[in-house]
Amino acid sequence: MNGKKIYVTSPSLPDLDEFIPYLREIWESKWLTNNGGFHQRFENLLAEYLGVPYVSLFTNGMMALQIGMQALRITGEVITTPFTFAATTHAIHWNSCKPVFCDIEPETCTMDPDKVEALITPQTTALMPVHVYGNPCHHEKLQKIAVTYGLKLFYDAAHAFGVKQDGISICGRGDLAMLSFHATKVFNTFEGGALVTRDPAMKKRIDFLKNFGFADEVTVVAPGSNGKMDEFRAALGILNLRKVEEGIARREAVAGRYREALQGVPGITVPQDIAGVRHNYAYFPVRIHAGEYGMTRDELYEKLKKDGIMSRRYFYPLCSSFPTYRGLPSARPENLPVANEVAGEILCLPIYADLTEEEQEKVIDGIVEQ
Repeated sequence: MNGKKIYVTSPSLPDLDEFIPYLREIWESKWLTNNGGFHQRFENLLAEYLGVPYVSLFTNGMMALQIGMQALRITGEVITTPFTFAATTHAIHWNSCKPVFCDIEPETCTMDPDKVEALITPQTTALMPVHVYGNPCHHEKLQKIAVTYGLKLFYDAAHAFGVKQDGISICGRGDLAMLSFHATKVFNTFEGGALVTRDPAMKKRIDFLKNFGFADEVTVVAPGSNGKMDEFRAALGILNLRKVEEGIARREAVAGRYREALQGVPGITVPQDIAGVRHNYAYFPVRIHAGEYGMTRDELYEKLKKDGIMSRRYFYPLCSSFPTYRGLPSARPENLPVANEVAGEILCLPIYADLTEEEQEKVIDGIVEQ
């Protein structure tokens, strides 16, 4: 292996010279956290960018998920997907709820709405779908199910920043939606997250719960936690928000080059844009069909790794196979045939705004030249 490694992603950052005046302002004010000036500005700018009424900032997406469940008073069983990052399922577990796994659609890798109703029991209180790879879930079908059965609809939208369907952000759907601003995401604040809501009363409840339950200096209205975003990350978010559209455009160009180079390779299925959806190109997941391609997904993963190309098997293994959850009836492989098949074939290729054409050609050559 020669040269530097090519990672599956690389964080977008503003010029350091742009960040220093913000740091100086924080130093001078000594207001480091607790709803400071940058925090307030960032919340307002995010709401405006997303076209949503209310945003509540968090220190990370996992905390946003956990507190969102508390804010919605979710109990009992929560129907979700096994094809997601561990945080989705762990947040359900940490809230003393039971995850119930629903199979996925092969094209979008999102929760199959036609398989949800069969999983509903008297203990079901919520649905937690995931906009996997930024592909929008079938909201109309899921919303209808939620209304029919009196369930909460809480979206994990960690992958969906900047994604629009029919010109409208998908981050405003459901009772709540969680965003992640982790360094690996299209938009980052080093670490961070948010909850999106359309209800001012819910926004207030969320803000109480993420700040120990304090309503004012002497009034504690709920057993809250500490999920606040600090001023440093809020300041970075303000700067990164200015360049997120440029970053998405550059990612789209990377995705276009991959699609052109790989869509004719036998045994490889490349993702296609969905009509009416403005994608954010956070990921470029290809499926490797071993019989046609000539090697398995894992063999290709190892081959690329030896060449210094760090692809990722997102999402493998399935959450349903983790020791904590694999004993659940819904976690049995025979109940999740599509998710298990996709998890064994999927490989996410390097994609980020600063990926050079030379680096991308190395990735493509590593796949085409066996």
